[in-house]
Amino acid sequence: MDAVAQQPELEPTWGAEADDDLKLEVATQWQLMWWKFRKHQLAMAGGAVVIFFYILALGAEFFAPKLFTWYDKNYVYAPPQQIHLIRDGQLAPFVYGYKFERDPKSYKKTWLVDEETIIPIGLFVSGEPYKILGLIETDIHLIGPLDQDDPFYLMGADKSGRDVFSRIIYSARISLSVGLVGVFISMMLGIVLGGLSGLLGGAVDNIIQRLIEIMMSIPMLPVWLAIAAVVPLDWSALDVYFIITILLALTTWTGLARVVRGKFLSLREDDFILAARLDGAPGMRLIFRHMLPSFYSHVIASLTLLLPGMILAETALSFLGVGLRPPVVSWGVMLQETQKVAVIAIYPWLLYPALAVIIVVLAFNFLGDGLRDAADPY
Repeated sequence: MDAVAQQPELEPTWGAEADDDLKLEVATQWQLMWWKFRKHQLAMAGGAVVIFFYILALGAEFFAPKLFTWYDKNYVYAPPQQIHLIRDGQLAPFVYGYKFERDPKSYKKTWLVDEETIIPIGLFVSGEPYKILGLIETDIHLIGPLDQDDPFYLMGADKSGRDVFSRIIYSARISLSVGLVGVFISMMLGIVLGGLSGLLGGAVDNIIQRLIEIMMSIPMLPVWLAIAAVVPLDWSALDVYFIITILLALTTWTGLARVVRGKFLSLREDDFILAARLDGAPGMRLIFRHMLPSFYSHVIASLTLLLPGMILAETALSFLGVGLRPPVVSWGVMLQETQKVAVIAIYPWLLYPALAVIIVVLAFNFLGDGLRDAADPY
């Protein structure tokens, strides 16, 4: 009996499946969302592209070879230059220079590649001076010619001899920030009004829902055109930026408000909400502290899908001339030069800003699709 009593107890062995089940049981909702989201390869790639573009926008002065105000009238409509990596059997990046011929009849300038002129390029080179965050002055750029007086146009030049590549990077700062600020304002309007509508019901619900229906029935393009017509020409770029952001936010909050209202209608009779009401929690605390956290994931997914719509709207308005105006640089402002078919046929590199819009919008859509799938990890 003593020998039997002294035998050690056998510990249970856990397999990989048991460990996975245990992790799922104790995981938080955000962990479950992340585990499901990272299996969506397109969403992961979209998220990486979005992060890349926002990093470009934050450090535009460093990543762009030239400042967005820089120009050289000697290289108007210069075509893109191709980077060559090997020279004389060694790694020595360079681009060829330009030469041009003028048609004796039409006097049209035709740019040609001058293979006899070699322009060495490098990383972390000196160029146009700028200030990091408006504080630290430097002149280091990620890429550029070793001699800053040499022409360097990776994506060609526009009608004023400005570098299209540099201006696309600077434009990302405006176009992407308009989307972020507009989505934030739209989110606050949608959550507050939709939350009050679903939480209070009755007359408040009727008034807010009728307001939403009126907003959704108004054709917004004529409204934007009318507002653009009355905006004074002497307004600063910041004032126009503010107006465009407010307009975009006021036309996009209705969909989110209806989603929030539907969720709140299903939640307001739950026990934890009744307990919070009996405890004297005010309406805003009920919305932001108790009800909203229960479907944060759905709100995040909705906002991620709303961002590309904001970016497209700003681009379209600026392209039509009723949005941002020069000297502000945005992708829509840059595309104003492509309104004539003849310009596109002769200088197709001016459409590069449209390519940037397509890439960013696709990336946001892939990211939003992955977040929407991951929002319901069960």
